Amino acid sequence: MRLTIMLPSHIFLDEDAAKVIAEAENGQFCLLPRHADFTAALVPGILAYWDRQGEERWVAVDEGILVKYGPEVRVATRQAVLGLDREDLRQTVDDVFRRLDEQEKKTRTALARMEAEFARRIWELGKDGAHRSG
Repeated sequence: MRLTIMLPSHIFLDEDAAKVIAEAENGQFCLLPRHADFTAALVPGILAYWDRQGEERWVAVDEGILVKYGPEVRVATRQAVLGLDREDLRQTVDDVFRRLDEQEKKTRTALARMEAEFARRIWELGKDGAHRSG
């Protein structure tokens, strides 16, 4: 299979792989060359793959999308880190990717509050204008 990991700005990894293991919301899954075509939403975690020499390699990936189509496995993600030690990469996932996801949730919540307040004030202005003209 051909494993390609794409970031927003460039192709991060493009290698042959005998096997790929990744993490979705409902757990880990394994892809082999003859498996059926497949699509999954990835969660922040460790993607493992075996290269041509049979060596296991690890990549920490942020949330993203994985698509297996024929001999191609393509991953689109916002961030990825190639590593030699699985535990160091697990720490990267926990410290960086999951923390960023929490910050994004807080930012979205704050933005939603601002939008609601803005809409409420526009509605009040419209209501006050209707009373003045009536």
